[in-house]
Amino acid sequence: MKKIYFNEVVTRDGFQIEPNFIATDEKIRLIDALSQCGYAKIEVTSFTSPKAIPMLRDAEEVMGRIQRVPGVEYTVLVPNLRGAERALESKADELNLVMSTSETHNLANLRMTREKSVASLSNVIRFVDGHVPINVSLSTSFGCPLEGVVLQSVVEEFSQRFADLGVRGLTICDTTGMANPAQVAQMAQALTKRFSDLQLTFHFHNTRGMGLANILAALHNGIERFDGSLGGLGGCPYAPGASGNISSEDSVHMLEAMGFDTGIDLLRLLAIARELPFIVGHDVPGQMIKAGLPLDLHPIPAYVDELRNIAE
Repeated sequence: MKKIYFNEVVTRDGFQIEPNFIATDEKIRLIDALSQCGYAKIEVTSFTSPKAIPMLRDAEEVMGRIQRVPGVEYTVLVPNLRGAERALESKADELNLVMSTSETHNLANLRMTREKSVASLSNVIRFVDGHVPINVSLSTSFGCPLEGVVLQSVVEEFSQRFADLGVRGLTICDTTGMANPAQVAQMAQALTKRFSDLQLTFHFHNTRGMGLANILAALHNGIERFDGSLGGLGGCPYAPGASGNISSEDSVHMLEAMGFDTGIDLLRLLAIARELPFIVGHDVPGQMIKAGLPLDLHPIPAYVDELRNIAE
């Protein structure tokens, strides 16, 4: 079976746009539970300004109190040098830097041009100086809700610039669910050929219902690392109507059913996912927590037994 590496982003990407603050103890309890499921990485939090993302104002406390499990990398989102300093002090296993390949989205999301973002992130990479691995997430790689088409050549150009700076990995993000399987296949083919020495992760949203199809398109074209969010939580505040990330449990179920090895304990993950609506205070998009596993059989109605007896 081909090995697939899954990363969980619910407590960062999933929680960051939730309207009501989720208690620090609840976040820690959730991360500790997810740590027992077999993930390759868990993106715990973001070391951004508490004013910008109040939900993650407890980043230091969360990182300091989680129970780290050997074999799981605890990664954090870092927007700038100050964030990098805080992340290193918190002993993050990996720093995840982010910018948009779309100029307009970068201005809307990060309030700077793409070139300024490259300069800022380059400063972070030089500051870290190889002490911990660095991943760069390129948002809107498959399309921008404010500009439209983002050329693959643009994604490749920015990917090359960060590869030249010595990053360990790149995450290619379908930030607002605009990707389709044919586009994903083409992107995956090009990037796996050009950056075969890097960890390549694809990050999909299910805004238009193509998240699982896009996973398969990427998988069949050389990608073996994916981000997912428990329950399908998340979404981009700069994309009206955008829904959340692909659901981790739905994605893992599909891959395991097809014979791939995700390394994740699906039964344990489903039990955790079923608690998520109570944590966030509302329903979540994930389907598996509603439908259950295919072989979770239902009681046979009495009238069916009566009909069977008559037929016999």
